[in-house]
Amino acid sequence: QVQLVESGGGSVQAGGSLRLSCAASGYTYSSYGRCMGWFRQAPGKEREGVAAIYYSGGTYYTDSVKGRFTISQDNTKNTLYLQMNSLKPEDTAMYYCATAKSFCVRSGIIHSDLYNYWGQGTQVTVSS
Repeated sequence: QVQLVESGGGSVQAGGSLRLSCAASGYTYSSYGRCMGWFRQAPGKEREGVAAIYYSGGTYYTDSVKGRFTISQDNTKNTLYLQMNSLKPEDTAMYYCATAKSFCVRSGIIHSDLYNYWGQGTQVTVSS
């Protein structure tokens, strides 16, 4: 059974940094999922695709995090990362990692319906 476990969330002041991790188990990333992504959901808002990465290394970011967030992966450890710098209060949300079976994006957008396995999430709170 595929399991994704996020960690690294917390509370920081605006301008600070956090590094999220997502440990995957129950499958071999290279053979099962071609793509992994990070999503976030703030209270009262829809889930938003933040960043995604193909197994081959190609990356995608939503416009609001470009230049501040970096997605990366360690395929030997089946672990996904999200380095978040220059955090803003509007980055406050529950952050989830997920796997996709084929495409990371559709029409340049990281759509949640492309992803089939999800972690439980880790909370990120940024204070002003």
